[in-house]
Amino acid sequence: MAWALLGVAGVLEIAFAYYLKGSEGFTRLIPGLLAVGAGLSSVFLLSLSLRTLPVGTGYAVWTGIGAAGTAVLGMAVLGDAMAPLRVLCIVMILAGVIGLKLVSGN
Repeated sequence: MAWALLGVAGVLEIAFAYYLKGSEGFTRLIPGLLAVGAGLSSVFLLSLSLRTLPVGTGYAVWTGIGAAGTAVLGMAVLGDAMAPLRVLCIVMILAGVIGLKLVSGN
């Protein structure tokens, strides 16, 4: 259950970054409110998952999902550059997240 909560927290972290971009520095109300809601929900679910997962593993997976997912979303939706080395780095982040899951005892 902790891993599922952590996965949802990571997805909410991606939503947080997306809405934060859309809020244009919190000058737009709806995206700003969505950013705050997604961010708080993400941190709350992370905290629940850390009840049973080691803090280093949980935090690394959470930030990895958020970083890789946000980068992919930026390339797919927001027109961010899709350089081959950038994609390779994202793949390495995801490999690290998967590796942490595989070596975790939980």
